[in-house]
Amino acid sequence: MKEKKPIFKRIVIKIGTKILTGGGFKLDEREIQSVVKQVAKLRREGVEIVIVSSGAIASGMSLLGLKSRPGSLPMLQATAAVGQIQLMKVYEHYFQKDEITIAQILLTKDNLSDRRQYLIAKNTLLSLLHRRVIPIVNENDTVATNEIKIGDNDKLSALVANLISSDCLIILTDVDGLYSIDKDGKRVKIDIVRKIDKAIKDMVYKSEEVLSRGGMKTKLEAAEIATSSGIQCIIANGRKKDVLLKITYGYEVGTRFTLSKSRLKERKKWIAFGPKAKGKIYVDQGAKDALKYRGKSLLSAGILKIEGDFSYGDMVVVLDEKGETFARGLTNYSKDELEKIKGLKTDMIREKLGYKYYDEIIHRDNLVILK
Repeated sequence: MKEKKPIFKRIVIKIGTKILTGGGFKLDEREIQSVVKQVAKLRREGVEIVIVSSGAIASGMSLLGLKSRPGSLPMLQATAAVGQIQLMKVYEHYFQKDEITIAQILLTKDNLSDRRQYLIAKNTLLSLLHRRVIPIVNENDTVATNEIKIGDNDKLSALVANLISSDCLIILTDVDGLYSIDKDGKRVKIDIVRKIDKAIKDMVYKSEEVLSRGGMKTKLEAAEIATSSGIQCIIANGRKKDVLLKITYGYEVGTRFTLSKSRLKERKKWIAFGPKAKGKIYVDQGAKDALKYRGKSLLSAGILKIEGDFSYGDMVVVLDEKGETFARGLTNYSKDELEKIKGLKTDMIREKLGYKYYDEIIHRDNLVILK
C-alpha cells in the first residue's frame, strides 16, 4: 500500500462484535491489536478518532462461562457490566503501548434526546479529542431498557458521528460491503451508493435473504443518518489488512455512501435524530406539499388527526394521509390544544382557545423533512 496523507480530519469507527471476537464468544486480541495499531498511526498523523465498540456482552459471556446469549434483560445487563470492564482493559493495554490515553463513554437514548444532555455529551467528546484522547463509546447496556435503548451500535455510531460533526463514519463488519443479487442469483458488491432510496433498500434486503446474513439493514439506516448530516459513510471488512488506513488515505474500499444533497444544520441534526417523538400529527396533502416542497411552516388548517400525549416544545412526527412519516418537529401547542384547533384557519385560533401563542403549529425552523 502506497502511503498517502489522510483525507479526513475527524472520523468515527464502529467495530462490530464479529470483528472483536472473530465470530465467537471471546475477545480476539489479535484483531483488537490490529485495529489499535491502525488507529494509533492515524492519531499520530493528526486524525481525530472516536471508536464505537461492541463486544461487551460477548466478553461478559466468556468471563461468566455462558454458552448462549442471555435471554432475560437483567442477565443481559449483568453480562454487559462484567464484559465492559474486560473490553476496556484490552483496549487500554494495546493503546498504552503507543502511549495513547483512552476514555470510556457510555450513552443511552436519553443522553441524545434531551437537548442539554446532548450538548454535554458533545462538549465532553470534543474536549477529549482536543486533548488527543481516544474516546471509546458504547451503549450503556447496564441501565438501558427498551424505553431508553438506542437499539444497536450501528445507529449509535451514526448518532455519535452526527454529534461531533465527523467527516466520515467507518463501519467495520465481517463482509466487504453491501451486496446485491444479479439476475443469475450471484452476489455483486456495491461500490458506491449515491442515494439511499427504496430501490437500494429492497436490493440489499433481498441480498440478505439469499445470503442469510443479518445486520445490513441497521448499517443502511446508519449510513442514511450520516449522509443526511453531511457525513460520508463507508462499510468495509474489518478483517482486511490495513483497512482503516486505506479508507482514511482515500483508497476505494468497501461500499461508500456519498453525501446527501440536502445537508442538515447543527440544530436540525438534533431534531432529526435526537429526541424521541411524544406524539403524531396527521396532515392533509396540501399541508404535506407546503412543508415538503415550499418550505412552509405547519398551520392548524392542514391538521387531520392527533395521537399521543405531548405539550408545548415536545418532539412530534408528522404523517401524511397514508400514515407515512415524512417530518419531525417541535410543536408550539399541546395535544389538547391541537384537538380543539385542528382544521381551523390561523385567524380562528384565538377565538377557539381564548389565546394564541403562535401562528404556526410547527415553525419551519423547528421542522425537519425526513423524506
